[in-house]
Amino acid sequence: MRRERGSATVWVLLCCLVLFLFVVASLEVGSALVARHRAQTAADLASLAAARRLLAGSATPCAAAARVAAAMGARVSTCHAYRQVVEVVAEVPLTGLLAGLPPARGRARAGGGP
Repeated sequence: MRRERGSATVWVLLCCLVLFLFVVASLEVGSALVARHRAQTAADLASLAAARRLLAGSATPCAAAARVAAAMGARVSTCHAYRQVVEVVAEVPLTGLLAGLPPARGRARAGGGP
C-alpha cells in the first residue's frame, strides 16, 4: 500500500496535461479556420472590387483588389484580369504555433457579363 501512495497525484497531473494539450490543439485549429475564412472573404471582396474597376474600363483592376485585401488584413498573391473576368487569390498568415506553416488562401472569381 505504501508504494502506491501519491500515485493519484501523478494520474491527475497526467490528465491535466492531456486536457491542456487538447485545448491548445483545438485553439490552434480554430485559429487556422478563422484565417481560412478571412482569406476567402478577402478574396471574394477583392475580386468584386477588381471586377467593378475592370468593367468600368480601368487599366489597373488588380490595384483595387490589393487595396481591399490589405484593408482586411490579407494580401493578394495572384490577380489575373482577362476579358471581363478577374481571378484573385488572397493570403492571410497563420499565427501562434502554426506561424511557420504556409498562409491560409482563398480564391475567388468575379465579373463576366454578356
